[in-house]
Amino acid sequence: MSTILNLTPQNVWKHFYSLTQIPRPSGHMEKITGFLVDFGKGLGLESFVDEIGNVIIRKPATPGMENRKGVILQAHMDMVPQKNNDTVHDFTKDPIETYIDGDWVKAKGTTLGADNGLGVAAIMAVLEDNGLKHGPLEALITKDEETGMYGAFGLKPGTLKGEILLNLDSEDEGELYIGCAGGIDITATLEYKEEEPVDAWVARRITLKGLRGGHSGLEINQGRGNANKLLARVVHDLLIEFDSQLASFEGGNMRNAIPREAHAVMMFNPEDIEGLEDYIKEYEAQLNAEYASIESDITLKMEDVAVPASVVPEEIQDNMINVLMACQNGVMRMIPTVPDTVETSSNLAIVTIAGGKADIRILARSSCDTMKDFLADSLSACFAMAGMKVELSGAYSGWQPNVDSPILHAMKSSYKQQFGVEPAVKVIHAGLECGIIGANCPGLDMISFGPTLRSPHSPDERALIPTVSKFYDFLVATLEQTPEKK
Repeated sequence: MSTILNLTPQNVWKHFYSLTQIPRPSGHMEKITGFLVDFGKGLGLESFVDEIGNVIIRKPATPGMENRKGVILQAHMDMVPQKNNDTVHDFTKDPIETYIDGDWVKAKGTTLGADNGLGVAAIMAVLEDNGLKHGPLEALITKDEETGMYGAFGLKPGTLKGEILLNLDSEDEGELYIGCAGGIDITATLEYKEEEPVDAWVARRITLKGLRGGHSGLEINQGRGNANKLLARVVHDLLIEFDSQLASFEGGNMRNAIPREAHAVMMFNPEDIEGLEDYIKEYEAQLNAEYASIESDITLKMEDVAVPASVVPEEIQDNMINVLMACQNGVMRMIPTVPDTVETSSNLAIVTIAGGKADIRILARSSCDTMKDFLADSLSACFAMAGMKVELSGAYSGWQPNVDSPILHAMKSSYKQQFGVEPAVKVIHAGLECGIIGANCPGLDMISFGPTLRSPHSPDERALIPTVSKFYDFLVATLEQTPEKK
């Protein structure tokens, strides 16, 4: 039995443990959807799946609280499936193995799923506890947030009855979020005719790994290495310094995760192999020196592989590596009026060059719609110069702050009453579902908050144990103090 079951508050951690036992990577929602609906029905509550696949559970107000504004408790059911290269794990079948490390809960070699499993667990705890005081409640647990916010986009107007939405998907306890960045997916593709490799040359796989990765919104400001950008730099220099050809390039697998690993297969003149090995070692040392204060153990390795059947034509190879070198990655601009918060950024998330096709995927974010559009146009122009076809998709606007929000004022007062300090009120650079849900359901008064998590979207994901109790206690107090209907 997992030791997280002994943590406080037990009613939250027991439900989180249950969630770790149910495979729920984005795109595979069948098991978790059934589990949540059965949970709600087992409590005797109205529970159903809407036409897009979101789970909705309704709980009536407790006696004497019927005149309070209805509250929607919102979280997403899916998790990011990331694992270390040496971890054997099938996210569609295997449970997440958790362990306690000091004040943190972590997973063994994989993402933990606390994003957004702890939010879902808190909702389950509220629905189960008949001793709480609250007005009318609705649980909205959305599908496939991590891959495109499909559940939020597909929510039909009129589905929800509440007036207040509490999004339980932010990752710093003691902070209330009243706005978030919007985003847009940029996909650049190119088909090419493969060529045969140079006869008698040898093949080597160049692998770059050991990076921290992380959330492409929350941690994009930390200057962490992007495996696709760094390996493109290595390949660029190898093509210049050695007789070589590119056969394939692959890195990253999630649009909203900073890529941690990438590899390229290249062909080399056998006469250069001895010098090549020294060059790779020197490059590894150089990267570690450059990122010494940010990354702890970047590894750049070379290994023998079988000669591939084909390589990328020289002109295409140069264009692809040049465009990877040139495209914007990381922070583009901070919010001018809030200079410690990122406004606009991009993440070179996924690169695949193999089998006659190049595919590059970027997630661009901005809390300013015009800057988001400018960044998308800039990236499109960059890829177009390399002869690539560019498609923009999944665009969503940011959630604009409302500093006069009634629930914001109520929650600030409640937090100070409970904990003796005022919570910080912020705008987050991540893409929360609030903006999309608010567009589908106009007039909602919305706040996002949660326990403290670090490095979501990477195997270093962890949850700070003491903050889970504060988060849940604050949620319960907020429900008890919900404003009355006008």
